[in-house]
Amino acid sequence: MQLIITDAWLARTRAVHLSGTKLVLAAVAASMVMMLLAAAMYHWVFLKGARERWPVVGTLVRFVVQDEFEQRDRFMRENLDAMARRLGDMQAKMLQLEALGERVSGLAGVNPNDIKVNPARGGMLVEGRSLTMEELQATLNDLEQMTGERTDLLTVMESRLFDQRVKKMMLPTQHPLSTGGAGSNFGWRIDPFTGRSALHTGLDFQADTGTPILAAAGGVVVASEHHFAYGNMVEIDHGNDLITRYAHASKLLVKKGDLVKRGQQVAQVGNTGRSTGPHLHFEVLVQGVPQDPQKFLAAARSQPLQAAMAAPAGPRPR
Repeated sequence: MQLIITDAWLARTRAVHLSGTKLVLAAVAASMVMMLLAAAMYHWVFLKGARERWPVVGTLVRFVVQDEFEQRDRFMRENLDAMARRLGDMQAKMLQLEALGERVSGLAGVNPNDIKVNPARGGMLVEGRSLTMEELQATLNDLEQMTGERTDLLTVMESRLFDQRVKKMMLPTQHPLSTGGAGSNFGWRIDPFTGRSALHTGLDFQADTGTPILAAAGGVVVASEHHFAYGNMVEIDHGNDLITRYAHASKLLVKKGDLVKRGQQVAQVGNTGRSTGPHLHFEVLVQGVPQDPQKFLAAARSQPLQAAMAAPAGPRPR
């Protein structure tokens, strides 16, 4: 394309040659300039009309702003309702956990009133109305307090249950032999060596030589030695003045000071000391006084064990 520009005053003529590329660039530049001018004009008119409250512009501004606020409010309300439902579920689970904790506290011997969880102030969140942010925040604070108090109670119950388990593991209720028949019981009998009536201070189990002898409960070995009457003997202290004795062994597998677990092998059945044949002589002593081991071995509840430990004192073995 060729443009001829003529100046009447100067009597001059100038020719301008425009190629296709230049025409496209010129059109694009002109379009951009027009768009910028239109945007600037629209912005200026819109702001001026909004500030000076022109009727048409003011109505348009209020419509746009109201629609934006409604969308934002709807979005926030949907999120608040979703949070309320989730908090309601959490609160319901916390109440179930509280009921479970009260039942378990009875097993642990803990009075739940000592560490009482206060109910949430807002009640259940599944209601027929929408909740405000302040109500949700209050419920969150209540749940946080409830969680802390429930954690304290569960910690106390865990400690109590652990103590009970430890005490149970320290009571001699484990059978000292995995195999073997019962022999002489605890009580008065005719002594096989003297032929006179004498107190048999333990419980005999007939078994072959070498049969493993197991600890009836966990504890500390206080004696592992040869005794003129008991032969090769092991004594285990279980705490609370409770001791078990395993006599007539052929071989001792622990030494004084060893820490043993319930069911651990401590010796092997033998025929040493005052014995008429291979067997295990098993004793339970409370405060040094022999008790009937059968009461401990047959006990499944703490009440019979307490009765066994509170049994009348008998004569000490000789």
